[in-house]
Amino acid sequence: MNIWFKTPDKRELDSERRPTMVEHLGITIDNIGDDYLQGSMPVDHRTIQVMGLLHGGASVVLAETLGSLASNLCIDPEKQAAVGIQINANHIRAVRTGRVYGKACPIHLGKSTHVWQITLTDENSRTVCISTLTTAVIDRHRMGV
Repeated sequence: MNIWFKTPDKRELDSERRPTMVEHLGITIDNIGDDYLQGSMPVDHRTIQVMGLLHGGASVVLAETLGSLASNLCIDPEKQAAVGIQINANHIRAVRTGRVYGKACPIHLGKSTHVWQITLTDENSRTVCISTLTTAVIDRHRMGV
């Protein structure tokens, strides 16, 4: 089942993210399925903490980026916007190098809220982090967005 309001174009999604934290951290959108969005981020000097491990905050940035983007792709962008209102993350495995990959899948797509599960994996497909994001779907005209 296709969940998108309109068919997303990966090139458009990448170009809309400049200049932002997404660009600074090297986050890319890698794949768009009928009911999921996938992206990735390097584990390098921009995304590690002082012990040389992937920073938990960077993992959350990737998760929120994928979930928020996916949520916005499910609604009419002329009338509504989806904004994050809650995120949690369970960090499962440390990563020192390479890339981490995220896959955002919907748990709930309601009229006023969406809930997404975002699973991050390493280059060997091992789970690194499991995150849940809740977004509020707001009326652009009412909120002045």
